[in-house]
Amino acid sequence: MKHIYAAVLTAVFLMSSPALQAQEVEFVIQDAGEVALSEFKWTHRVLVVFADSPLDPSFREQLDLLATRPEALLERDVVVITDTDPAARSMVRTELRPRGFGLVIVDKDGRVMLRKPDPWDVREITRAIDKTPLRQQEIQNALHGGG
Repeated sequence: MKHIYAAVLTAVFLMSSPALQAQEVEFVIQDAGEVALSEFKWTHRVLVVFADSPLDPSFREQLDLLATRPEALLERDVVVITDTDPAARSMVRTELRPRGFGLVIVDKDGRVMLRKPDPWDVREITRAIDKTPLRQQEIQNALHGGG
């Protein structure tokens, strides 16, 4: 069920943005059971959305908020991982140890940069990311033609 939900959500992201379709860029949403945080070190920021059930209203609200501006997350190399099954004890859940709903952002260096117990909109998420030293370095590199 979770795989289908993630696939449908990915399709909604892509259909909602003609610019993303034209660029053939994919907004990645993965189930935590299939990944380890270490897979993304130095390549992507990871936004993990935890809940005790896929029916959790906060979980659903968070995914809806992310769907509003996926391009802003793609621009910052963000992948989204969802974990709504505490009993499965995924590697991501074991490493980050959430309780109930939680939003966790892991920077490219593998450091947890933010934990929130409530849904956040993309604007708040991108502002938090943009304040990090790694993102500031990426911005400077892009300004000077190095990225």
